[in-house]
Order: sequence, then structure tokens, then C-alpha cells
Amino acid sequence: MAKWLNTISLALLILNIFSSNIIVIFAQTATSLSNNLEPEPSLPEPRAYIPNENNLDFVYHNHEELTKFLRATSARYPNLTALYSIGKSIQGKDLWVMVVSSSPYEHMLGKPDVKYVGNIHGNEPVGRELLLHLIQYLVTSYETDQYVHWLLDNMRIHILPSMNPDGFAVAKEGTCEGGQGRYNARGFDLNRNFPDYFKQNNKRGQPETDSVKDWISKIQFVLSGSLHGGALVASYPYDNTPNAMFQTYAASPSLTPDDDVFKHLSLVYAKNHAKMSRGVACKSATPAFENGITNGAAWYPLTGGMQDYQYVWYGCMEVTLEISCCKYPPAYELRKYWEDNQLSLIKFLAEAHRGVQGFVLDSSGTPIERASLKVKGRDVGFQTTKYGEFWRILLPGYYKLEIFAEGFAPREIEFVVVEQHPTLLNVTLQPAKRTDNANIHHYRPLPGSSQHYRPPHSPPPSYNSNSGLFSSITNSLNSIYSNIFG
Repeated sequence: MAKWLNTISLALLILNIFSSNIIVIFAQTATSLSNNLEPEPSLPEPRAYIPNENNLDFVYHNHEELTKFLRATSARYPNLTALYSIGKSIQGKDLWVMVVSSSPYEHMLGKPDVKYVGNIHGNEPVGRELLLHLIQYLVTSYETDQYVHWLLDNMRIHILPSMNPDGFAVAKEGTCEGGQGRYNARGFDLNRNFPDYFKQNNKRGQPETDSVKDWISKIQFVLSGSLHGGALVASYPYDNTPNAMFQTYAASPSLTPDDDVFKHLSLVYAKNHAKMSRGVACKSATPAFENGITNGAAWYPLTGGMQDYQYVWYGCMEVTLEISCCKYPPAYELRKYWEDNQLSLIKFLAEAHRGVQGFVLDSSGTPIERASLKVKGRDVGFQTTKYGEFWRILLPGYYKLEIFAEGFAPREIEFVVVEQHPTLLNVTLQPAKRTDNANIHHYRPLPGSSQHYRPPHSPPPSYNSNSGLFSSITNSLNSIYSNIFG
């Protein structure tokens, strides 16, 4: 009976939407403007990939070896890969990114860009090696694995194996705890070096973080995973909270407007992992995590984290993936880490095809670049690309999309998201009348920045948490806590 009632409710909902003269375009009815994503077929599960003696070894690769592998792979698979550098480390090492896709050199219209980042902490290199194996797995499986073939035909995967090559160079294999190699060559924790939504981050910007900020400002990433070590959990935003000083040891969640989506994304990774969803603590002194996921601030608050920055400033859904209890385990354990994470790494990326996507156009059919969009009730915005494209990961349900662009009248459109495939929603904006200008201005990015409309939040405590005694105590405690738990 409940099943029939749910079916009737959904039918009435869809009928109500169409009766309001609102057009909802699903994936089967993509318009001629784009080479749009086709619905995901009923694909078999990705095949287990076991490297052999002709493939990449399960060892730690230094920067020269990493560079050699990436260049050789790019030369061997020119139709599936593109190699580029987003900048250099303090010591002049390239921050290499490998694109893996059936269209590695050109953006695929209507199809998302996603990414993985490894080794932001130099002494947490398991992710660095897994991302090299992920590259090899993708390029060698494209012709034989239907799931991988579909994935590379419908997205561009950008992989940054090492964001902190200088730190990795001084870290020691077999060291499970401590901070040697964690920081960059100037002693900065790169995952505390981004602008922060809740607090002013006065730490001097580093070349590695500046390179990443420039990178993500140029590519509209929809989904991202950052690979870490020192725990076994998928941690989602927010990492920070207005009251971090008093919540470090009695932490409570700091929830985003997209908390349901972040929990879902984290569960996708944890449940496809061989062990993570069991929520077993790495050791008796560390916390256990229900279902293998946690809100970042509920674990421990931090200021200047990468995942909060990408979400608030650019609307990119990033999850921090802690994939090894030992930060720098012996190389002979790497094969097992690959086996534990292979399915998770693939299934997580496929979630970029969940929710709503489409184009924002003017009345002549010309794409509108940098239009601001916001799902009503979810006050972290996102923007269109230069081709007018947008994406937003959402769970099944009924939503309203608010669209704003300078010189155009704002619009609000209702739509439905279903489980089976993304909803394609193309929006036409009409030129604004003079009286509309006041309504548009509030939702535009802040002057002189690429920031999006951001949610209101509670004001910080009256003291300045970034200076004086409070700052010294908080920074010291957080540094100790980070070195222990990741």
C-alpha cells in the first residue's frame, strides 16, 4: 500500500509542476544544443584490476619516478590522457595533473569535470600511490571494462597525485604518526592554508595552495575527493565552526545546507570500501565513526581547510577521504590498500551524474557565462561555465532553482530529481527591466572576487580567535590533534 501511495504522490507532484507551465527536461530528452549525457545504462560492476609485472609497481615513487610514469602514460595513451602542471612547489617541483577521459584535451559540452587530490600532507602518501594506480587502471580498462568506458565517455577526471612533493621527499616510510614531512618546505600545513568561511585565515598563502586556488577558479569542478592518511573515514564539510576554540574537545557538527548530499557521497565511498563502513577505530585512543563517515567539525574543527573553501567559494562538493590508519605504511601494504579502495574510487566519481544539470541561455539561445544559481533553501551557490553549463548533485526530491545574471530578470524554476538519472533543465533568461536591477545585485558574486552567494552564519565569538592567547592555545592543540588523527 505504501508503495502505491508513494507512486501516486510522485505522479501528483509531477502533474503539479507541469500545470504551473514549468518544463522539466529529463536525460532522455536532451536538447540539440549539447552533446548531453545519456542515462547510465545497466552496467556491470567495475572489474577488479590486479597489476602485473608489466604495470606500475606497488612501491613509493619519488618525484622523478612519478614524473616519468605520468609522461610515459601520456605518451602511450594520447587519446585518453593529457598531462599538465598547475604550478610548482617551494622547491620547484611540478604539481602534475593528469586528465583521464575520452576527450582529455577538450571540455565535453554538458559533461562534468571531477578531480582527486592526493598527498596534501607530505607524510600521508598512500593516496599519492593509489592515484597513480587509478590512472593506470582507467587507461588500461577503457576498452575492456564497460563501467570505466562509460565513465571516461561522460566526464573528465583530473588527478593531482601529489600536492606536497616537498613534504613527501622528507617523510619516512613506516612512520605511522608524527609530523615529519606533513608540511611544505616552509613549514606550512597546506590543509590549513585556504581562505575560511567562518574565520579570517591570516596564514600567508603558499605556492602550492595558490596553484590549487587558481586551478579550481578556471575549471568548474562538480565533485572532488582529497586523499589523506591517519584514520579510516570519509569526512565531509564543514570542517570549521564559529566556535572552534570551545568545541575542539567537545565537538559538535557544523552542517552545510547540503548535508544530505555530503552524507550520501561519504557513504558511497565508505560502503564500497572493504573496511571503512564498519566504523572500526584505528586504535583504542582514537574515535570510531558510525558507518565510516563523519562531519569534519564533529571530528575536530580546523581553519583553512581545502574542502570548505571549494564548496563555499565554487560550489564543488569535496569529501576528505582518510584511507589508512598508518600515515606512511610500508610499501608492501600498498597492494592491499588498492584492493580496499578501487571500487570506492570509481563509484564515488560516478555520483557527479546525480541531481540536476543543464544550460542557462538568453532569448537568442546564447549561453550565459557566470550566471549565479542557488537551490532554494540551500544557500551555497554555484555558477555557469563559459558555455552556460551548470551541475548540482542532489538526492531524489522536489526542488526550486533560483537563477540570477547581470542584465537579466531573475527566474525561479521548480524541478524533480529522480534516482535513475540526472534531470536536464535548460533555462532561458529574459533581459531585465530597470526595476529588476536591485533584485539581481544582492545575489551576484562579491565585487573583485569569484565568490558565490554564500549562506549566512552565526557571528564568531567577540574575541579575536586568530590573535593573542586564544590563538596560541587553539593552534597548538589543533596541531597536536592533527598530527595524531590526520
